[in-house]
Amino acid sequence: MTPILIDDPLDPRLAPYAAMRERDLVGREGRFIVEGEVTLRTLLSGRARFRVESVLLSPNRLAGLADLLDGPEAPPVHLAAKPVMSAVAGFPIHRGVLAVGLRGAEPAAEALIPPAPAPATVVALVGLTNHDNVGGLFRNAAAFAADAVLLDAATCDPLYRKAIRVSAGAALTVPFARVADGAALLALAERHALEPLALTPSGDEEIGAFAAPPRALLLLGTEGPGLPAALMARMRRLRIAMAPGFDSLNVATAGAIALHHLALNTVAARKRGHTRDNPRQLPAP
Repeated sequence: MTPILIDDPLDPRLAPYAAMRERDLVGREGRFIVEGEVTLRTLLSGRARFRVESVLLSPNRLAGLADLLDGPEAPPVHLAAKPVMSAVAGFPIHRGVLAVGLRGAEPAAEALIPPAPAPATVVALVGLTNHDNVGGLFRNAAAFAADAVLLDAATCDPLYRKAIRVSAGAALTVPFARVADGAALLALAERHALEPLALTPSGDEEIGAFAAPPRALLLLGTEGPGLPAALMARMRRLRIAMAPGFDSLNVATAGAIALHHLALNTVAARKRGHTRDNPRQLPAP
């Protein structure tokens, strides 16, 4: 590793990092930004499906990351003082750790679903436009060994900088793909023998009491309106028991509760002799 010290914010080698907030919104032509040591380590761990184009560090962060950045496959490493990094990014950079990732080709949704009859848990996000919620749900998906996350066209980008950070890097490791809309998600569920599940305060079954199916598609909608009524009418509807007079949970919290219940069912299915080739699968209790 031969890091390159740069002291000019206009140096063309720093162009991919310029005006980060504005370009996060309009797109980066196949690139995305990660910030912070945790997400950089995830990106370079070999578990992510994305390649790294370059790394930008403040000089004082280099020694602590040298183990990641040495070797024949290491990306170019640029060093710049935090004032230079802040001038390039357009806002104060405190962590001193940035990198540019390359999206590459996005997989087809069909390819991410384990074939029947193996146990499968797939999370589907419908109309979620809050990056914190999307990042939180990716973190939950990783924690509870979901096989994949599917996003409709209206859901925000899980590779948005803040979504990656909130996900603790899980947006870089959990497989995901786009589908057109909720109807396409239900059609996919039917083709792959996944039972579609919806969470709603008016659900017919309490989630702690229902027998989770071995193959499930958990659909989560935006807070407030939730999933469209016409869509929910075609699914098994579950509720989470709460204190009287209160029926609202953050969607990421609700998703975590549901995924935990589904994960316990997957462990039970594995004990009955079913297996799946999934490096994120939960250990048997």
